[in-house]
Amino acid sequence: MTEIRKIMPIVALRGMTILPDTLIHFDINRKITVNAVEMAMEQDQQVLLLMQKDPNVEDPKPEDLYSVGTVAEIKQLIKLPGDIIRVMVQGLERAEVCEIYTDQPYLYGEVEVKEATGIEDLTEVEITAYLRGIKSILEVYAIENPRLSKDIMKTMLLDEDIVHLLNAIASNIAFSYEEKQELLEINDISERYEKTCIALTNEIEILRIRKDLQAKVKEKVDKNQKEYIMREQLKIIREELGDKDSLTEAEEYLSKVKKLKASKTVKDHIEKEIERYKNLGNNSSESSVSRGYIEMLLTLPWDKVSKDNKDIKNAMKVLDEDHYGLKKVKDRIIEFLAVRSLTKKGDSPIICLVGPPGTGKTSIARSVAKALDKEYVRISLGGVRDEAEIRGHRRTYVGAMPGRIVSGLKNAGVKNPLMLLDEIDKVSNDYKGDTFSALLEVLDAEQNKRFVDHYIEQPVDLSEVLFIATANSVQTIPRPLLDRMELIEVNSYSQNEKEHIAKEHLIVKQIEKNGLNEKQLSISDKAISHIINGYTKEAGVRNLERKLGEICRKVAREILESDKKSVKITDKNLEKYLGKERYTFDEINKEDEIGIVRGLAWTSVGGDTLQIEVNVMPGKGKFELTGKLGDVMKESARAGISYIRSISSQYGIAQDFFEKNDIHIHIPEGAVPKDGPSAGITMATAMLSAITNTKVRADVAMTGEITLRGRVLPIGGLKEKILAAKAAKVKLVLVPKKNKSNIDELEKEIVTGIDIELVDTMEEVLSFALVK
Repeated sequence: MTEIRKIMPIVALRGMTILPDTLIHFDINRKITVNAVEMAMEQDQQVLLLMQKDPNVEDPKPEDLYSVGTVAEIKQLIKLPGDIIRVMVQGLERAEVCEIYTDQPYLYGEVEVKEATGIEDLTEVEITAYLRGIKSILEVYAIENPRLSKDIMKTMLLDEDIVHLLNAIASNIAFSYEEKQELLEINDISERYEKTCIALTNEIEILRIRKDLQAKVKEKVDKNQKEYIMREQLKIIREELGDKDSLTEAEEYLSKVKKLKASKTVKDHIEKEIERYKNLGNNSSESSVSRGYIEMLLTLPWDKVSKDNKDIKNAMKVLDEDHYGLKKVKDRIIEFLAVRSLTKKGDSPIICLVGPPGTGKTSIARSVAKALDKEYVRISLGGVRDEAEIRGHRRTYVGAMPGRIVSGLKNAGVKNPLMLLDEIDKVSNDYKGDTFSALLEVLDAEQNKRFVDHYIEQPVDLSEVLFIATANSVQTIPRPLLDRMELIEVNSYSQNEKEHIAKEHLIVKQIEKNGLNEKQLSISDKAISHIINGYTKEAGVRNLERKLGEICRKVAREILESDKKSVKITDKNLEKYLGKERYTFDEINKEDEIGIVRGLAWTSVGGDTLQIEVNVMPGKGKFELTGKLGDVMKESARAGISYIRSISSQYGIAQDFFEKNDIHIHIPEGAVPKDGPSAGITMATAMLSAITNTKVRADVAMTGEITLRGRVLPIGGLKEKILAAKAAKVKLVLVPKKNKSNIDELEKEIVTGIDIELVDTMEEVLSFALVK
């Protein structure tokens, strides 16, 4: 095999590979390419056609071109409009460029012609086998691709030169230019034959798959046309039968779908249900179920939102008008508004208001909705024990309906209302499912973007709902659910706060509610104070409002019966309207006593004080606790006596004292259950006072848990306890040192008029409490 080298111009092709034995034309307009063609025309009209590796390169460099191409002879040049030249070339032979030069205004290079190898090693029989094999594949291709020219096919089938045939197949079959370039670069005839067969077989498979897809599309189109004709016929039949209602309703539903603000997925789902409803017929038992489901989907606010009022000053004004105090709640709402104003969006927080009954948790949510101009939805969760109440029932059940969350959205009419989950701590579980777990998805900011109600079956976006939950206690709420909410404590109201609330809100409300006006009834400040102290015992103001309502009713009757124009309620005539006082505060003892210490307790209706009494009597070392105490208080008492025994030598207590004497601890009101970790130091002080026969100051009250080593541990409910101490006229309150941050947060009016000492050990407690 001889190798011929020569210098010739190079034409760079974009997205095109030209093989030998091929007559083809292409357009050129790049200056570098036009110059190469013109130089070729001045010489022997031959150029080397090389394909670019990247068709997008405008000014190709030697490294941008493949090294193997085709030597071609220029047969014709035609000038077209727009400086375009159409070039017709005849591919002659394969060649490899050895060196490319760029010193001229065109590319040229030293080219080495490459003849096919391996042909001389093939026998006549092998060549015949090659020809027959490739031609049989060609015939199959011609059957699958009827667009292939019959003349070209006939020419290829009659060709007996294997090299020429392989070039013709690569040129005329719809291979990609990358595949053609790969075939051009293969020097060995057997390898090129194998690659051509594989590429040709792949093209046959592509044509078959394409044909199958076209057949399926045609079949589907024909089926849709058939369904349309049959549906029109069915419509006429129903009209003849007088069954027009379902069709009319379906058309109405379809028109509502077009107006609905929802995603395409939701609309497609509703349209599918409407089509199903149309085919059911008016008399079908499923018809009413399907109708109800469609109407529910159409009434849900999928993408409908209301515009929030972002005016912070207005929000503060509304909250202050509706509620006195509640500083933490108001601050949190204003912070939420501020973030919304700056970010234009912001995640809606999930707030849980925790506090005793009657402290305004539910009404504050209504005021927040009013301040933000949000739609308000209240969902009462007290006693809910079925998971379906939250997630909805599956439509397979008779009487299925959506859950309370989705129903609340439907009632609100927008996807961003304020939703109040009232009494979330009173949710319960039974065999029908875990209701708390269902609420996890609702109250998780990461999950509630695609909340799925079993009845709706489509994801509902709850991320823009402002959830506010209320609870009396967090003890019954599972930890995972509690973790998803932002807790804000709504504590007991002080005497001063109750008086303000009564004067600014409750009296006006009850006067209006009972048909009176402000001229007909007036209540003095002393009377309001007397009602709070003598007729109510609560953390909130619910009973206070009831008592004011009771006064208004009796005044209304009095005005009608005696023709009075106005009635004034004072501290002196209050008993006439409300009867005898119901409650009296257990005030401090007048004298210091032995074995009696005043403790502070938190109750569901606020704070209270309780006296702990200890008696020591001759016996056999018996330790007795009475007063219906819980396990925690019993353990605190045992820890207290162990601490006292450990320090008995410091107080001169005989070693056999605890073996020869009985100790009896009693907390009055034995019928009332008492438990909690805040009476440890109180019981220990009372016991040590009785054992050492030392008096305890009557004007001291204390709260805190005790350890075996005499350390004082922190407690909760401090605000309520301080209020109870003030009501009992206590002068000094002992509080655990670790509760200092709670003391700092209390309003000034609560701590005014009472001394608070922070204690860390029992030694400090005893130094303040025992009379020296």
